[in-house]
Amino acid sequence: MKALVYNGPGQKNLEEHPKPTVQMPTDAIVKITKTTICGTDLHILKGDVATCKPGTVLGHEGVGVVDSVGPGVTVFKPGDRVLISCITACGRCDYCRKGMYSHCTTGGWILGNRIDGTQAEFVRIPYADTSLYPIPQDADEEALVMLSDILPTGFECGVLNGKVQPGSTVAIVGSGPIGLAALLTAQLYSPSEIIMIDLDDNRLAVGKRFGATATINSTDGKAAEKVMKLTAGRGVDTAIEAVGIPATFELCTDIVAPGGTVANVGVHGVKADLHLETLWSHNITITTRLVDTVSTPMLLKTVQSKRINARQLITHHFKLSEILKAYDTFGKAADTKALKVIIEA
Repeated sequence: MKALVYNGPGQKNLEEHPKPTVQMPTDAIVKITKTTICGTDLHILKGDVATCKPGTVLGHEGVGVVDSVGPGVTVFKPGDRVLISCITACGRCDYCRKGMYSHCTTGGWILGNRIDGTQAEFVRIPYADTSLYPIPQDADEEALVMLSDILPTGFECGVLNGKVQPGSTVAIVGSGPIGLAALLTAQLYSPSEIIMIDLDDNRLAVGKRFGATATINSTDGKAAEKVMKLTAGRGVDTAIEAVGIPATFELCTDIVAPGGTVANVGVHGVKADLHLETLWSHNITITTRLVDTVSTPMLLKTVQSKRINARQLITHHFKLSEILKAYDTFGKAADTKALKVIIEA
């Protein structure tokens, strides 16, 4: 089968790869119909994710059709249309019983990281019964690809961890797909203000269209000053970090109000300073999280009811044979205006 293979930092190629087979009784083999590229895939290619070894098929998002199942799979059968969760959950370990599926002792984020992923014609899904979701008959499959990762990530790591509440003020630093997913899902809680901060005017315009009450271009280095002006010098109740670099994390700690929360979502490849000399007395909370996908069933219903328009995150379409072009488009988002790309296998 054709698959996008990681061959070391900065190296990837579409090549022939063995079709996966059932290895454990709880496995399912899924024929991919649509997948996408995540910012985390770019972090892997930069060498930021040491657990991903050369020779691994990338990708942890997608929808498809069950091709075959192991004898221990009871919920799904060949021919079923399924949504693939980016997180694999055994459902039995201590972490899974706490709802912390991302820390599953034999699962977690393994697709496209520690085992072959979804940017291929077929993928093996361990613990299929608890790691796949049935697709409703009338569902928009492309929109549902957004439920594999970015919508639950923005919601759980940003909105829930950030304690967004009715009437609260929120700043989202980073208007890429994850930041925009946080913006869309934050509106479920009716905050009074949502301020989007980014270097890219196009993405800020998208944020405004998606519901942001204000946008700030941080190119001039005065974003914190502008946030303070918008909030009468108080700062924001929730600052969501959706980039993954030291400057954006430090900006979040600069703009959070006393008693507020900094919710880190971004994947950090290097250390970031924590200025306790100014924060020690501010009663703030700093949260970190890898998405657990516990919210996926709820978000699936929300997308189905059109309460959230997930399709609007999609900007480009490619065939699997064009995946290198898709990576180039996604990686040069400032020039291509790309958000999420759909890759049809």
